[in-house]
Amino acid sequence: MTTPAAQTSPQPTDAERANRRPTKELVDVSVIVGGQGGDGTLTVVDLVARYFRKRGLYVYTSRNTLSRIRGGHADASVRGCRDPRAAIKAKADLLLAFDQEAIDVVRSELDPDALVLYDSTTFKADFPNSLGFPFATMVGSQLGQPIYKNTAAYGAIAVLMGFDDAITRQVIEERFKRRGAEALDKNLKALEIGRSAALEVSSAVNRWSLPEGDAHNLILTTGNQAAALGFVVGGGRFFAGYPITPATEIMEYLMKYLPNFHGVVRQGEDELASINMVIGAATTGARAMTSTSGPGLSLMTEGIGHASTAELGILVADCQRVGPSTGQPTRHEQSDLAHLAHLGHGEYPKFILSPGSAEDCFYLTVDALNLAEKWRLPVILLLDQALCQNASTVPAFDLSKVKVERPSLLTAEQVAAHETYKSYAFAPNGISPFAPVGTAGVTSQITGNEHDEWGHVSVNPVNRQKMMEKRMGKLTQARDDLPRPRYFGRKEARIGLIGFGSTSGPILEAMDALDAESIPVKYLQARTLFPVQQETLGPFFDSVDLAFVVEHNYTGQLARLIREEMPQHHSKLRSILKYDGFSFRAPDIAAPVREAFHGAKR
Repeated sequence: MTTPAAQTSPQPTDAERANRRPTKELVDVSVIVGGQGGDGTLTVVDLVARYFRKRGLYVYTSRNTLSRIRGGHADASVRGCRDPRAAIKAKADLLLAFDQEAIDVVRSELDPDALVLYDSTTFKADFPNSLGFPFATMVGSQLGQPIYKNTAAYGAIAVLMGFDDAITRQVIEERFKRRGAEALDKNLKALEIGRSAALEVSSAVNRWSLPEGDAHNLILTTGNQAAALGFVVGGGRFFAGYPITPATEIMEYLMKYLPNFHGVVRQGEDELASINMVIGAATTGARAMTSTSGPGLSLMTEGIGHASTAELGILVADCQRVGPSTGQPTRHEQSDLAHLAHLGHGEYPKFILSPGSAEDCFYLTVDALNLAEKWRLPVILLLDQALCQNASTVPAFDLSKVKVERPSLLTAEQVAAHETYKSYAFAPNGISPFAPVGTAGVTSQITGNEHDEWGHVSVNPVNRQKMMEKRMGKLTQARDDLPRPRYFGRKEARIGLIGFGSTSGPILEAMDALDAESIPVKYLQARTLFPVQQETLGPFFDSVDLAFVVEHNYTGQLARLIREEMPQHHSKLRSILKYDGFSFRAPDIAAPVREAFHGAKR
């Protein structure tokens, strides 16, 4: 059957084919794929990302999808770069569009020289620099199913970018072999349909070339996957949760792998049941975790307070999204911090940790489990949609760095050596040794009511004061155990940046751009957000004239929290805020810093 011709220039001559040369080398390339939900946009991005990784490039992906199974605009992007990057590129080089809406939505995000590659089956692109192939028609006529149009489009992209043929095919084989021989065969045929059509068009062949990178020994993963794996290797053995975007992948990943390590995963009927199952598991000494997002966190708030009063170590991963209420389930924000820092009614201690990369998600999850169990309180692992769901290349996790520490758990033999065992015994460091429910010879009294050392409900005012001081004192006594920030940039710089979560990637890229302009900047990546680490922030503020706090919310929640704890530095604080549901890009951060630098010089 004849492959329909592309809607573009005529076929090249033999002489033109012989003299083909890459017209432009891209050391930093961004591809956006857009269409309707169900068009396979995420599949194409995944295929291109896999190819970039195999070529040793640093990879970063992002997504813009609606909260529905099918239909409605959906797009995703993938970036391949020779330099380490964990942010969306400011302008994209190529858009693969399955409909006109895909072009209209991202038009402002395209580089002036960008190309739009589109499926001309049903429309003609409204874009000056465009190249159309009827992907759906081609695969539909030859394979009987237009669904394979996304794989054909990947084949055309491979031709445009001069992909290695063997690696291009290998990506398809690895991606689809688990779906069975028939699916793999059809996808390989669809790949060749797309490649063959593009090879017949001179302007498509080797339009760009990609260099070999040196990032070959890296893995491509998301923050959700990394946190789930950190839970497994950190000794986590019980998980309960309720599906909610963008946290669900943590539960799905653990459902697949945790049972292999004698762990248990339960999907509760709601968030109330889930947090209470986690509390129950913690009473037995199991390392227990749940994951949720804003609406679920609201429902779990009372349970988290219960765990802190009952002095049970639990881990809660909060995968932030746009709020309040249902908000925008699939969009990005960092607006839960104020709620978490002042979580619930009454006063109780908790730690809030914030990883800045997928790699950090893995190691901080292990740290969070150790802290929760040692200090017998809830630890919040504060993630955000971009960190949770966007994939990036990171070093393979080093299991030799994983240390599972369980100092406060008493064995039956240790309990027998005590004259008496008290569930909430007063201790100099605030940590009561804990014998899990079921320990031989132990009768445990665990409650969320105010209680005495034995766990008996108490309204005695002297006891109440002592218990409050014991619990709240952990916020001070644990400071040396809490993860320290990471520092980047020039030590002598007088302009500082402070960020947390996924802002780290665009901040680092903005710093590179500013450094190229001889604008010195340094960056403190906060990894413990609560309690506020005055001992690290203080020297940082002393070393700068201005400190920009970069965050995804309207009110500058981290900046406000710092001002509450460190009012003496109020005059130095500035905010760079974004709250439109999309992630920062490097220019968003570089521009206000550049303006401040040149303003100070004037």
